[in-house]
Amino acid sequence: MTPKSKPLIGIRSSPVKIDKVASSSYLTGMRSVGLKVLKNKLSEYIRLAASGEAVLVTDRNRIVAEIVPPQPGRQLDLTKEDILTRGIREGWITPAKNPSTKPLPRKPVMTFEELMKDLDESREDRDLP
Repeated sequence: MTPKSKPLIGIRSSPVKIDKVASSSYLTGMRSVGLKVLKNKLSEYIRLAASGEAVLVTDRNRIVAEIVPPQPGRQLDLTKEDILTRGIREGWITPAKNPSTKPLPRKPVMTFEELMKDLDESREDRDLP
């Protein structure tokens, strides 16, 4: 090998064109904010979440919540039925395994007076001071 053909360290023989260069890592640290600062600057942190950034909320250096961007397609008007249906579909609500098909009694089993009399009779054997 002749000295002219020896490649130089750090220099390429063919020019490489670089269009875009990352100035820092693609993985950035997640923001965190204490409750007091969050209370005073809530609008600012909500704007960050709306722009796609997640924010950790801390209380005495312990993470207590996370403000995240909304999921795509999320709608505002949720009725009770929609919440139940979504909860069952997503698995955080479990429907009853054996829904009762037996109708509830239409008339009371006993009157209030009969119930109180029965309760008093069952308490007669107790020693009250």
